[in-house]
Amino acid sequence: MDLILCHTTADFDTLGAAVGLTRLHPGARIVLTGGAHPTVRDFLALHRDEYALIERRSVNPDHIRSLIVVDTQWRDRLGKAAEWLDLPDVKIITYDHHCDTEGDIPATQRYVDSVGAATTLVVERLMESAHSSLLSLLTPSEATVMALGIHVDTGSLTYDHATVRDAAALTWLMAQGANLQAIAEYVEPGLSPTMQDLLTVALDELQTEIVQGYQLSWVLLSVEEYIPGLSNLASHLLSLTEADVLLLAARYAVGGGEERLTVIGRSHSRGEWRFDSQEGVDLGELFRPFGGGGHARAAALTARGVDPEKTLAEVLEQLRSQIPHPPVARELMSSPVRTIRPDTTIQEAQRILLRYGHSGLSVVDAEGALVGIISRRDLDIALHHGFSHARVKGYMTTNLRTITPDTPLTEIESLMMTYDIGRLPVLEAGHLVGIVTRTDVLRQLHREKAIGESGREEREERREERGARKKQNWRDYCVLPGTVQQMLRDRLANSLWDVLMAAAKQAEERGWQLYLVGGAVRDLFLSDLAAATTDEGDDRFEEGANLFMADIDLVVDGFHRAADHAAGVELARALQQQYPSVRLQIHGRFQTSALTWHNDPTLNSLWIDIATARTEFYPYPAANPEVEASSIRQDLYRRDFTINAMAIRLTAPRSGEVLDFFGGLLDLQEQHVRVLHANSFIEDPTRIYRAVRFAVRLGFEIDPQTEGYIRHAIASGVYHRIQTEMAKFPALQTRLKQELRYILEAPYWTRAIQRLSDLGAICCIHSDLQLTDRLWWQLRLVDRWLRQFDTDHQVEHWLTLLEVLLAELEKSDRVKVAENLQLPADSIDRLQNLDEMQQYLQSHLPKCDRPSQLYQALIPYDLPTLVLLAVLVPRSIRRQIWQYLTRLAPVKPLLNGNDLKALGYKPGRQFKPMLEALLAVTLDGEVRDRTEAEQFIRDRFPLEAHKK
Repeated sequence: MDLILCHTTADFDTLGAAVGLTRLHPGARIVLTGGAHPTVRDFLALHRDEYALIERRSVNPDHIRSLIVVDTQWRDRLGKAAEWLDLPDVKIITYDHHCDTEGDIPATQRYVDSVGAATTLVVERLMESAHSSLLSLLTPSEATVMALGIHVDTGSLTYDHATVRDAAALTWLMAQGANLQAIAEYVEPGLSPTMQDLLTVALDELQTEIVQGYQLSWVLLSVEEYIPGLSNLASHLLSLTEADVLLLAARYAVGGGEERLTVIGRSHSRGEWRFDSQEGVDLGELFRPFGGGGHARAAALTARGVDPEKTLAEVLEQLRSQIPHPPVARELMSSPVRTIRPDTTIQEAQRILLRYGHSGLSVVDAEGALVGIISRRDLDIALHHGFSHARVKGYMTTNLRTITPDTPLTEIESLMMTYDIGRLPVLEAGHLVGIVTRTDVLRQLHREKAIGESGREEREERREERGARKKQNWRDYCVLPGTVQQMLRDRLANSLWDVLMAAAKQAEERGWQLYLVGGAVRDLFLSDLAAATTDEGDDRFEEGANLFMADIDLVVDGFHRAADHAAGVELARALQQQYPSVRLQIHGRFQTSALTWHNDPTLNSLWIDIATARTEFYPYPAANPEVEASSIRQDLYRRDFTINAMAIRLTAPRSGEVLDFFGGLLDLQEQHVRVLHANSFIEDPTRIYRAVRFAVRLGFEIDPQTEGYIRHAIASGVYHRIQTEMAKFPALQTRLKQELRYILEAPYWTRAIQRLSDLGAICCIHSDLQLTDRLWWQLRLVDRWLRQFDTDHQVEHWLTLLEVLLAELEKSDRVKVAENLQLPADSIDRLQNLDEMQQYLQSHLPKCDRPSQLYQALIPYDLPTLVLLAVLVPRSIRRQIWQYLTRLAPVKPLLNGNDLKALGYKPGRQFKPMLEALLAVTLDGEVRDRTEAEQFIRDRFPLEAHKK
């Protein structure tokens, strides 16, 4: 006999899964191991005969061949039928969608996956069998009860644990003839008269408490006996209250006077982001130590022989301890706040809005006190009516709602929704310290939802090895603070980890937040993505991931107090006190600090930049940016590409938190280089080269919209303006030179140059420059020659390649560009005299009949000059240069000064012409060995004339 066991107090999910399994296991019988929910009982009163049900007492244990347990993995959920699990030679199979634990049922085969309902797992197997024509159509009654199982357990696909797979299963069941009228009747059943009376009592006795900004409600009912349907009562009670989480408890006595307690837990859908995350409350996990279980938002427990009031109090205490601390305004706000005075004109206020990209401005009086707020909409209306010269005090909002730095997110949400406010000023001791906007709130809520979903994924996969993670789960996995913290710990040497923790501690003591930013974060996630999605990793990612081991960028967010604008310097000095051998340098107007470790065996060559969070604004295209103190959000917003605009918090209480406001993780996963701002390439055209460099180095694609921005910037003529006024843009030329060097000295330089040419961006060097076929050939030829003749890299290859590019320009242009790029003096001289040198070689080398003459003609030129000239001259001249470099330049005189002294010659100036003459005849093949060399010297320079 094959039996399918439903858990006690059977719900529609366990029944629906069991019914579906009777189609997969013909002849199997269903056992309800201990009662059913009232709605299930009512349903079976009409449909029992349509399913293969059998009473438990009718089963002969000796005849059991297999047991299939659905919707649970715990034997205590099977009542007395659990005894059958211990029978010998009985095959045991489980179907369950609770992935938190394996339970204690000794199954030989498990079908466990994180979907909304156990019935979904069974439907998926039925669908597979139907495709292979091994299964006939379901009856409408079978399809209906299975659809009920999915509807009830997923809240008709509205619960947070519902999945696309559940929706697909429902679709298939509808096609099989599921009765929608029956589903509607049993999914939302009304309350019986008994339950209606209990609902009235529960509402009267309900207790409420606010914890961390969230409302907890609970009630303990006394009933004469167990009443089925308490879960339905709990759902109705939750819908009638403002509770974020509700506990409905009922105490009753059983035979022998033993008292029992049943507790039903429900959390409101509006609280799902708070109460279903890795760091929040999971009701199933909460109830498990008390013998219960369930889902994150719906769970139950039954305790026997306990003190009901004491047990409920213990559950409540555990619940309070697990409620996460909500984010507060201090962590959400943007700061410093852009403020204007009441007498500012509408036109000037609009200009400030456009400059900083804000949606509103705070208005303060002469003492700095907040007196109003003016929004973009207010300004647009005033401008529309022609009042550009009017004062903002006539249009600003003065009836203000304000918050403090410690106002929790829940209260901020409530204020915004209640009063339809788009921005809330943050006041501390009467001073304006920040502002929280709807965007800040939505960003935080979106992030909490992502972390909540990731928490479920992590619980689902906690028994798997890290390398077995699937690519589609990678981004969710990476936003878990604990995961990121461990990733950092694994990737960093112990000594470097200790330095970062020391810096974090110093920041915490000062009330600041410290973040790891930039390339280190990007490369950390790149290496983890490679490990998560490939068997052996990816060299492109590993190469970049190793770079950040010696180059760390940190940003201090000092919570935006005026005294903290130099927080980066103060933190750097504090670290120097802990590491006395460290060298501290302070750079620039904004006081960026650099710490370098030398002569330290564990931290040698480590470089840490520490900056205070800041923002930038370009007053006009290609100008130097204006820099101001700001928040970490605005600091990241000023960066170039999404993959470089992420941060990891190093300080408590949320160390390991990932700040990814612009989709950097998604772009890493999708292998895209995407710019943050539409005008980014107009403000700083060298970012075009950075975009290409990152794309080629990492094997990424430039996002189509980003490529459009690049082409628009070039078409706008921004480079033409730069070329005509280069002297006004020294910082731009420095950045351009740096980007050119990064590209031309990299192993992927050929692909990068081709990509720049495809984008039309070679013109950033000079508007007349194009990558013609001839120039492309010259670049590759120079590269081959340098690799041939400069194996020990005594020459800067990137610089010679750049000179080849500049050689395409007219003499005056090439020299001007070289000077503006601040190339070395010898490079500028080479480009200055290039035409003359080329003419000399073309006229003189054909006249060199002997090797010694060729040698004398080319010996004045160094290797970079000869390589550059080689690609510019005719082929015959190039062959002579090749002959010189391969055969003649390596030749040395067969004798030296000491040899001449040994022959009896007096040291002096005459040694130089003697050795030069010897080298010439050696090059011409007239002297082949030392003996002939000595004889040549004696014959050509008689000893009598050169005695000591």
